[in-house]
Amino acid sequence: MDIFERMLLDNKAWASEMVEINPAYFRRLSKDQTPKVLWLGCSDSRVPAEIVVNAEPGEMFVHRNIANQINPADKNVLSVLEYALKVLEVEHIVVCGHYGCGGVLAAMAAPNPELTTVNLWLEGVRETYLSHAEQLETLNDQSQKIQRLVELNVLRQLQTLSSLPIMHNSWGSHQRPKLHGCVYGLEDGMIKIIDHAQ
Repeated sequence: MDIFERMLLDNKAWASEMVEINPAYFRRLSKDQTPKVLWLGCSDSRVPAEIVVNAEPGEMFVHRNIANQINPADKNVLSVLEYALKVLEVEHIVVCGHYGCGGVLAAMAAPNPELTTVNLWLEGVRETYLSHAEQLETLNDQSQKIQRLVELNVLRQLQTLSSLPIMHNSWGSHQRPKLHGCVYGLEDGMIKIIDHAQ
């Protein structure tokens, strides 16, 4: 049995279990969603947003991309943000990176000529690396440098998010959302708060 067939079987088992526990489970979920949190995280398969915070379906609106970036030119992240603020009226936005991020590690190295689109996507992380090179060089080993760049990347994304007009409009009109910068530890499963803004 290949991985996709196994996933379909696991889906059937999970759906049956949910109905057995609560017969109205899917009827409730099929109604309007009312999440209070927008989670902006990394696409890394080891960092599933809902699982690491033990959230139920419907509790978080989630957007993920390589190295958890907020790029003002990215219509995808902007549309997620607009919907989260104007329709869902989320109260919190979490930007969550993770230690051991492959995107951050790639931004510290020479661009891979076979990954031209990924190279373009990682330009912002690379800029963060270059602008903090002096600080990063004071750290003892490569793993500390990577960890610190992960944190600096989260801080940069919070800064970018805070500069967007849609955020200023939401703060001016509704005094929300609160912003949170976090990093997830792959080795211990814990979330470390890097910054609270607004």
